[in-house]
Amino acid sequence: MKEKIWLSSPHMGGNELKYIHQAFDENWVAPLGPNVNGFEQDLQAFLGGEVKVSALSAGTAALHLALIECGVQAGDEVLCQTMTFSASANPIVYQGATPVFIDSEKSTWNLSPFFLEEAIKDRISKGKKPKAVIAVSLYGMPFQVEEVLSICQKYNIPLIEDAAEALGSTYKGKACGTFGKFGVLSFNGNKIITTSGGGALVCHSQEEKDKAVFLSTQARDEAPHYQHSHIGYNYRMSNITAGIGRGQMEVLPDRINARRKMHAFYTELFKDIRGIQLLTEPNEDYFSNHWLSVIHIDEQLVGFDREVLRLAFLEDNIETRPLWKPMHLQPVFSGAPYYGEQVAETLFNNGLCLPSGSNLTEADRQRIVKVFRKVFRKL
Repeated sequence: MKEKIWLSSPHMGGNELKYIHQAFDENWVAPLGPNVNGFEQDLQAFLGGEVKVSALSAGTAALHLALIECGVQAGDEVLCQTMTFSASANPIVYQGATPVFIDSEKSTWNLSPFFLEEAIKDRISKGKKPKAVIAVSLYGMPFQVEEVLSICQKYNIPLIEDAAEALGSTYKGKACGTFGKFGVLSFNGNKIITTSGGGALVCHSQEEKDKAVFLSTQARDEAPHYQHSHIGYNYRMSNITAGIGRGQMEVLPDRINARRKMHAFYTELFKDIRGIQLLTEPNEDYFSNHWLSVIHIDEQLVGFDREVLRLAFLEDNIETRPLWKPMHLQPVFSGAPYYGEQVAETLFNNGLCLPSGSNLTEADRQRIVKVFRKVFRKL
């Protein structure tokens, strides 16, 4: 069998072991240590501005803490983009709150400002003003930042920015993850850089970061004994894991360039084909890291559907994946309110994520081209 081409596999830079060995040499194997502080400082410098970063065990943990810091409690409602991974919505339920899902718009495939405001007005009319809004920069593509922020400010609802897939993406030159009251990053194994598993909460004040650190380390009060006045969590990133992150930060610009080159490769591949839409920046305000290159297939124009192409790649041991199944269509969220039409549903039914890793070779790209052309020849 041919060697597998992965959708998005980890890509080490070479210096990760230096930081890990340093932790072992200095016996900083306990959860906290210099690598955690160093990784946070590296992220703060990369994101720019005056942000404060708390390194955590997962992006999901960061989103959970963001909801807590926004005051979300049992019985509240939180508006959430429906076209996303379940980790964007699950922490809402951790808090005993109800997710209210919002459709996508067609230019960025992200949160629709129109249906966002429709949902806010309708929930307020029902006596349930939403406690927060979660917007996602899907596959690295920034959402309509100004429009969404304007609506959140109009109704005085905090925005939580899920930039788990968008480290290195910008809107009007400003880093994704820094627009909302809180931002969320992920360093899962398939992300643009990885700590094997991990995430971060982006805050705008030292007080917010301090609270996140307090909650993520079991909310231990200042006392010579173990005393707790709040419910806490074991969410802090370990010093060993953060060492991987420090090595990865050294190559982050290269990883962004490599992902964008894969997107340029697909742009060239599909440029003369009617019916295949590659997700790309709507205008110069948007800069995507193109964590994943994704397409929408119009079967009527192309002559085949998403599954024909996915299975052809699978036969050649090339991993592809349908787009995220919208949250309002998931069995676990079947009773949740939904505002929108069928934009997200159509994207799911006809969309495909393509191999986008920064470590793909020219030989890998030629295999991808060969499979794609084979599908066309069969027609």
